[in-house]
Amino acid sequence: MNELVQDYLHYLRVERGLSDNTIQSYHQDLTEATAFFADKNSNIKSVDQYAVLNLLEELESQGKSRNTIIHMVSSLRKFFAYLVQFNQITSDPMAKIDSPKQAKTLPDVLSIDEVNSLLEQPETSKKLGLRDRAILEVLYATGLRVSELINLKLVDLHLPMNLIQVLGKGDKERIVPISDIAKEWLTKYLEDVRPELLANQTNAAEVFLNSRGRHLTRQAIWQMIKKYAGLAGIKHHVTVHTLRHSFATHLLENGADLRIVQELLGHSDISTTQIYTHISKKHLAKVYQQFHPRS
Repeated sequence: MNELVQDYLHYLRVERGLSDNTIQSYHQDLTEATAFFADKNSNIKSVDQYAVLNLLEELESQGKSRNTIIHMVSSLRKFFAYLVQFNQITSDPMAKIDSPKQAKTLPDVLSIDEVNSLLEQPETSKKLGLRDRAILEVLYATGLRVSELINLKLVDLHLPMNLIQVLGKGDKERIVPISDIAKEWLTKYLEDVRPELLANQTNAAEVFLNSRGRHLTRQAIWQMIKKYAGLAGIKHHVTVHTLRHSFATHLLENGADLRIVQELLGHSDISTTQIYTHISKKHLAKVYQQFHPRS
């Protein structure tokens, strides 16, 4: 990795105190960008706006999503601003680069039948199948982000009160209720499976472990959900965020207050939560067309 990138990532960790997930995200973008620049015989200090534009055109030609390109622009903008601030370069190549406008797309949402089918796919007679069922139940019952799920600790569980404590974005804590059904599957996992997964690992604090008794990764969760979505015959792309979107949408469709959903999701700004009202309005229109006698 380029030495300037290493220094920048160290600065983000030590001086800015950013999370490992955020730093890893910058790492991926900057590694890809510096590899592209090196392939074009440009080092970081000689990169100009045209080199950046060539990179963005390359990403677009590869079929990368609008949001991926926006993220790359943001990563490069902050990186080059850092280089200017610490006198590593004299001019900022991002000064005349406009960020692409974010695509206005509604999140994918599963129907209740699709959620039920997804939840029923793991073979709960097997220990990893029971663990996977508990993970899916907890995700749909709470709307957790993938990072929040894999970092959930035993001390965060308050199951006698049907509550869990979540450390979200910006290290903000929130309390989220958990349904009786999810609590039941989680308890089965904790009692019947987790002790076996631990084996010789006696100091694991995380709730959900892999087959070697270690911390689960984001990739493992994504692959697990992809597998069960395929087994359930769900045609569209399903991720942890799909379950989070479905959790929020189903609450609103059943009369939950938007402010409550905002609190449960851990959104700092209610405008982020309001995207779900568009989905719910689509549902209302569908119900109207189906049941109104003169529709």
